Amino acid sequence: MWKWLHPYAKPEKSYNLAGKMLPWFALFSAVSLTIGMIWGFAFAPADYQQGDSFRIIYLHVPAASLSMGAYLSMAIAAFIGLVWQLKMADMAVAAIAPIGAVFTAIALFTGAVWGKPMWGAWWVWDARLTSELILLFLYLGVIAIYGAFSDKILAGRAAGILALVGVINLPIIHYSVEWWNTLHQKATISKFDKPSMDTDMLWPLLINLLGFGLLFGTLTLMRFRNELITRESHRPWVKKLFIEDK
Repeated sequence: MWKWLHPYAKPEKSYNLAGKMLPWFALFSAVSLTIGMIWGFAFAPADYQQGDSFRIIYLHVPAASLSMGAYLSMAIAAFIGLVWQLKMADMAVAAIAPIGAVFTAIALFTGAVWGKPMWGAWWVWDARLTSELILLFLYLGVIAIYGAFSDKILAGRAAGILALVGVINLPIIHYSVEWWNTLHQKATISKFDKPSMDTDMLWPLLINLLGFGLLFGTLTLMRFRNELITRESHRPWVKKLFIEDK
């Protein structure tokens, strides 16, 4: 496995690999999200208690799931960058952080929109909501630290340390509805042996989860390639690339 991955530690190889993967991620993301959104918002049955307002779940749950998934991906990249001193991993951290922050903001916003008719309030200092807000601050902190240093090696290390420290927040977010009495409903689709949702509601949600995951991959590949070009702009392979494009 390492022998297969080792050549892609070179920036040029990684740039080309990301370029080959990008169209496929974009295509399947568009297809999945189109099917999932149309199915969920137009054809899934209304909830017997929440009516049509439950349909925001097709945005809220994928965004919330990816907010944590993106952070875990960023933390793994940060760990690799700190332990093996791979600058490519630092670039991955820089690429993922803004995307994760946007997913987290979407999760918080859609949660507030959903909470108003269900709880009668846009926001409560609920354990799940508060820990998700902290996640947004962690993302913003990683972005700010990475941008604060002109020396990108030092920036990558500092941002990576914060990314790793923030991992402790992920189990708190995930299990907050189990550990504390909270307004937030418990997990709906983690119990695959006995799902809490009707299958006509569950399938579009699963497709949207897949679509959001592929969208995350698409955006990460795009930002990773941009980060590579920016950091390696003085290298011959980048200059050659631009000459060939002209």
